[in-house]
Amino acid sequence: MADSKELQKIVERAVAQVLEQQVPRLQAELVERVLAELPAGIARPGSMAAAPASGGLSQAMATIHAGGTQKEILRALLDVASSYAARTALFVVKGGAATGWQGRGLGGDDGVKDFLLDIASGPVAHAYQNRIAAPANIAEMDRRFVKQFGGPENEQILVLPLVLKEKVAALLYADGGSSGLLDAASLEVLVMSTSAWLEVTSLRKQAQVQREAADGGAMERPTVAPPVQTVSSYSDPFAGHAPKHIAKSAPEPSAEVVEVASAASASAAAAPATDPFAGLSAEDADVHRKAQRFARLLVDEIKLYNQAKVSEGRRNKDLYDRLKEDIEKSRATFQKRYGNTAAASGDYFQKEVLRSLAEDDLSVMGASFRR
Repeated sequence: MADSKELQKIVERAVAQVLEQQVPRLQAELVERVLAELPAGIARPGSMAAAPASGGLSQAMATIHAGGTQKEILRALLDVASSYAARTALFVVKGGAATGWQGRGLGGDDGVKDFLLDIASGPVAHAYQNRIAAPANIAEMDRRFVKQFGGPENEQILVLPLVLKEKVAALLYADGGSSGLLDAASLEVLVMSTSAWLEVTSLRKQAQVQREAADGGAMERPTVAPPVQTVSSYSDPFAGHAPKHIAKSAPEPSAEVVEVASAASASAAAAPATDPFAGLSAEDADVHRKAQRFARLLVDEIKLYNQAKVSEGRRNKDLYDRLKEDIEKSRATFQKRYGNTAAASGDYFQKEVLRSLAEDDLSVMGASFRR
């Protein structure tokens, strides 16, 4: 038994060292992969104010990745997002509630603190339930939020989910305020990058804990094994902003953003049958997931820049006729990237058009739409 425990410590120490050495490479790879998800020329000119160039986006991602703690990372997200939206706010999701943490351009950094956002309707519900970006009109937003903070002059808003291990841990609200600055594509990249970097930071902390535990165990062998420290034992990045509406008699468990990811991961391990790609190789499953995300990006872009046409098309049941040019251009872009891959059979772009644009109602697309 002693030999087995000693071997375990050696393995843990080796794994921790490898993880620590690989973090810089993971950071560079994350930047490349996130940028690769963007279709060419996704940033369009229009009524929105011009956003910084791609070089600025790379620098913004580097700023997020410079954060060493979860608080630093999330604050960096809000800071750099100010270059791509006039007003932003981060709401942390716990126990089915979205509570304001910090914001920019909405009455100071703590202007949204403790504001309880309606998570059951409008673009917030869409972003939360479907785990995708939800562009919308301010009229669709939580009325209490609009009453307290007002809305942008061009009425366009965006709600983005910060997803960790397939679960929404926070929601980012953004709008153009009085300037009209709202670069949806860049904001989505920044949120995706933040999610990925939070997970890398989590792995790095786990590696540090394992290494320290292994080094300490080599010096002194305790008679009773100490409990294993997990990622969730680290301080909650939102702890200093605990929502006032939560009763003290029933305190929240120590739950930070990454803890949500750990719970979701454990749940997925307990029920692998829920993974639609469980029967595929790791490489093919990765291609399918990327194709799904890319399809969502393309269709969300169509919705963002054609909100009036989308509303009129749904109402008059001729949505395809109104958006034919945009839909077919995006379809061609999707086919160029994934038409000859393992994901081609998934028909993800067509499914996303029906799910997101038509809201699963084929009739609103009109007679010209080919199934």
